Amino acid sequence: MDRGQFTLIGSTICVMLTLHLSIQLVSQHYLSWKKPKEQKAIIIIILMAPLYAIDSYVGLLDIRGSTTFFTLLDSVKECYEALVMAKFLGLMYTYLNISISKNIVPDEIKGREIHHSFPMTLFQPHTVRLDHKNLKLLKDWTWQFVVIRPVCSVLMISFQLLEIYPSWLSWTFTIILNVSVSLALYSLVVFYHVFAKELAPHKPLAKFLCVKGIVFFCFWQGIVLDILVAMGIVKSNHFWLDVEHLEEALQNMLVIVEMVFFSLFMQYAYTAEPYRAGSVWGTSDKKKE
Repeated sequence: MDRGQFTLIGSTICVMLTLHLSIQLVSQHYLSWKKPKEQKAIIIIILMAPLYAIDSYVGLLDIRGSTTFFTLLDSVKECYEALVMAKFLGLMYTYLNISISKNIVPDEIKGREIHHSFPMTLFQPHTVRLDHKNLKLLKDWTWQFVVIRPVCSVLMISFQLLEIYPSWLSWTFTIILNVSVSLALYSLVVFYHVFAKELAPHKPLAKFLCVKGIVFFCFWQGIVLDILVAMGIVKSNHFWLDVEHLEEALQNMLVIVEMVFFSLFMQYAYTAEPYRAGSVWGTSDKKKE
């Protein structure tokens, strides 16, 4: 068995494991369908791992695909990532009984201080009081990525198909997307810090780490691979595979393996246990109502 066959078999096993764990968790939620609004958001987040795994597996199978093909695969993952961020924030709002559209903000959380850090202090005061306006701002900071990511994806693919995609344009899109995703993640971090106490029963840190971890690993390992290729540490020894496609193959292989661990972590972070009849969490929740 050569390295290519071994990699393909190993990747297939990892994808199957990710699918099994994710489908199992989704099924548990459907069998304990108690709070549709919350659980719909949770299922969308759970499906992030298998979608990333399958997307990367397709890229690994067509290892000699065109640049446009790999851009399309990356766009699918990143557009879904944008949706997941929006759903995650919506899930946190649901836990806190906050509705921006209906102007519903519980009195006990109004007036709470939000502390901004650099570089946001260049545009916002260091300390602001929590109100409907600031909560809407946090939501807008997350949702801007949901809009910008698909728009950039369509433009990038269109320019590549038209063969007018110079390096400076590629870097421009990269900078725009990095700023956009950083702002979205920043808003989620701020939201978590402000409501850490109220969200504690819902394992917000574990839930947030699932989302941020997938984004973090996929983005930064791509940067690391770019650096290793530029330094000549990663090089191709295959006459039929250049270093650019080898880098794509390594990135896809790493993502496939990582999704197994993230799907395992989601079993804890997004467990269906709170929605099962007779659970301690569900009982205490009913008493509050």
